[in-house]
Amino acid sequence: MKRVLISLSLVASLAMAGATAVEWGFDDKKGPANWGDLAPEFHICKTGANQSPVNLTDFIEADLAPLKINYTTKSESVVNKGTTVQVNFAKGSSFSTDGETFNLIQYHFHTPSENHINGKSYPMEVHFVHASDKGELAVIAVMFEEGKANSQLQVIVDNMPMKKGDENSLEKVAFNPLDLLPADKDYYKFNGSLTTPPCSEGVRWQVMKAPVEMSKEQLAAFSKVMGQNNRPVLPLNARKVMQ
Repeated sequence: MKRVLISLSLVASLAMAGATAVEWGFDDKKGPANWGDLAPEFHICKTGANQSPVNLTDFIEADLAPLKINYTTKSESVVNKGTTVQVNFAKGSSFSTDGETFNLIQYHFHTPSENHINGKSYPMEVHFVHASDKGELAVIAVMFEEGKANSQLQVIVDNMPMKKGDENSLEKVAFNPLDLLPADKDYYKFNGSLTTPPCSEGVRWQVMKAPVEMSKEQLAAFSKVMGQNNRPVLPLNARKVMQ
């Protein structure tokens, strides 16, 4: 049973990171509008009814319970995936929602933001990707707005590789990813999907209401490495956004 659980978590990590034999990206031919046609396993990218990202609006009051976030400093490496900059994590960090615990696997960035809030796009968004022992996925998303320099974000800027496929160790760099979250942890909640192929649905999304700041120079550093790597917003359809 233990090997099965590890396998499920690994699959979740690789899927969210875009690890696949089929090449995809954000340009015209292999970009979001064509993902569903690139491979049979990507079909839900164009046929799914609960896809992400979305424009969060028309909120339903739900008195959401506070997120129980328990992050540590056990980061392993920062990777240039070509499609994003990703920080991989060792075991030990997690958060709990709906009575279930989700373990932090990695977090990665999008410029500009993928989700919108009441029609507003932000300069950058980070997705903290988690998997439960049953292989279910949950994401905590945080928006960045331009302002003062972010000391925790600078650690990633100082270590992120410039070349696709390169990876730099963070094992000797102590910083807590919790410091990338806003002090006010009120959030929106909705059901969605991976925002990259294979666009699998059933992902529990928690989007922080409050943004955090980053400097113009820090945004430029991420944009230089990643380019524009956001999937356009998709219809909510019958889904509700709770707050």
